[in-house]
Amino acid sequence: MGSIPYKGTPTKLPATDVVVVGLGWAGSIVANELADEGLNVIGYERGPWRDTARDFSVATAPDELRYNTRMELMVRARQNTVTMRNNPGQTALPIRQWQSFHPGNGTGGAGLHWAGITYRYDPNEFRMKSHLIERYGQKAYDAANLTMQDWGTDWDEMEPHYARFEAICGTSGKAGNIKGQIQEGGNPFEGPRSADYPTPPMEQPYGPTLFAETAKDMGYKPYPVPSSLVSEAYTNPLGVTMGPCTYCGFCTNYGCANYSKASAITTILPALIRKPNFTAKTNCEVHRVVMDPSGTRATGVIYTDSSGREWEQPASLVIVAAFVLENVRLMLMSGVGEPYDPETGKGTTGRNYCYQTANSAQLFFHDKNFNPFIGAGAVGMGIDETNNDNFDHSGLGFFGGGSTRVTPIGGAPIANSVTPPGTPKWGSQWKRAVKDTYHANMSIGCEASCYPQRTNYLSLDPTYRDPYGDPLLRMTFDFSDNDLRMAQYVTNRIAEIGKRMGAYQIVKKPSVGPWSNAKGYESTHLVGGFIMGTDPSVSSVNKYLQVWNVPNLFVVGATAVPQNPGYNPTGTVGALAFKAADAIRRLYLKNPGEMIA
Repeated sequence: MGSIPYKGTPTKLPATDVVVVGLGWAGSIVANELADEGLNVIGYERGPWRDTARDFSVATAPDELRYNTRMELMVRARQNTVTMRNNPGQTALPIRQWQSFHPGNGTGGAGLHWAGITYRYDPNEFRMKSHLIERYGQKAYDAANLTMQDWGTDWDEMEPHYARFEAICGTSGKAGNIKGQIQEGGNPFEGPRSADYPTPPMEQPYGPTLFAETAKDMGYKPYPVPSSLVSEAYTNPLGVTMGPCTYCGFCTNYGCANYSKASAITTILPALIRKPNFTAKTNCEVHRVVMDPSGTRATGVIYTDSSGREWEQPASLVIVAAFVLENVRLMLMSGVGEPYDPETGKGTTGRNYCYQTANSAQLFFHDKNFNPFIGAGAVGMGIDETNNDNFDHSGLGFFGGGSTRVTPIGGAPIANSVTPPGTPKWGSQWKRAVKDTYHANMSIGCEASCYPQRTNYLSLDPTYRDPYGDPLLRMTFDFSDNDLRMAQYVTNRIAEIGKRMGAYQIVKKPSVGPWSNAKGYESTHLVGGFIMGTDPSVSSVNKYLQVWNVPNLFVVGATAVPQNPGYNPTGTVGALAFKAADAIRRLYLKNPGEMIA
């Protein structure tokens, strides 16, 4: 399949050195690094320019109706959406309101409204397929019916780039492993770090403290959740200063009025926009990466600006760094790579799309006051005994696991009127239950893995189109049997902790199938679709995020992640962006071409 022909007549502009599509975490990092190299860089963003002082003042930022209910920071479905189905035998229908996940709109992208939790992936994650086969055998792996693959990189290559991202963010936390030495109070399962976190852990509210004390009594090793909501005033390596988190409770789905939550708009773009060799073009829709006749070189991008005019911007280097879904769609429409075919297993573009399983246990108490209005997206305590391959999976019938945490994000009134099962949905009994349980309930969450299977993939929809006449992206996805068994197992484990904490009622909420956007919010941690690896027949980019056979095109972001582990991907997205930028500066610019033959 070739590219989808572009029907417009764009005006061709003078060439530049680099174009970057998307100004969220990945695009802003790469743009800043290449601007520092002296290259002329143009960054494109579909949505508006976001500025903390103008857009998120202390008087307007804590608006639950505006940001959490009406989702002002998200892409409007009219701008672009996706169609979805659970398997290839179904007809996909458009998502008309974001519920299950929330793609961002404007500078900062989805990394603007995120919670701020900032993990590094486990060292085994970069070769998880090989690890599982070595530990449990080929027969056990084959029985799981998964299409996992190794990344083509390793912890030693990734660690310096994780450190650079945390330094940009001012990430707060307590190291569990520094240069191979286990540190008391940190996460003992993390890979060896070169240094501690840039800022100390956040102060913990009552709920995470009670959870950690109980978990420790049960033999677990609790640790402060790594948070890019800084715990103290911090100035990052770009000279941008952040202020300490005030636990306002308006964090996830919101911008931050206090300059406390790290995002591209609070850590990178204030420095980048001042550089004379960088230009940001907002409210611009990029339609295609333009390829030369051979299909082995990108020559620029075609886009429509805010006034509706069409342009072609030639460039020597093209960086695609938008949200997962848009990265894949742009590659499919531009004819980059062979579209994945689930029947034959051939093709790479759209392959190994994964979501995340969101599991929890809601706890109700008679004698507790958790003050839920005191919260932040990434304050909390966690344990990792339920995560990755940190426990023996022999005989369990599944692989994977999740990070178990108590992270009170804030008890805003519309979304947090939690009542016990059996409570009427309205009336005096409902009001009484809300009053009685608001302070006395909490949840334990387990953000868990989602491993790829053959029929989960991304493609172009044959029927539905966007306002420009281009096909929508079609998502074919459902949770695998492996993931559903894992979800039930970890949910039972976390419920045991809740029982020990003294809850009089525990409501288990494991992920269940079939997946549906209509079930409500689960996670914005989408990965895959243009994955990295060592074999061009089953991967789209090499370990530097360089597209196979198109050496001047890099696709940077969570699209490169071959399977989703039990952590959010943001820290890894940042590390991959630094990794790609480092390779371009250190290797590609000196000798343009394939960096891995």
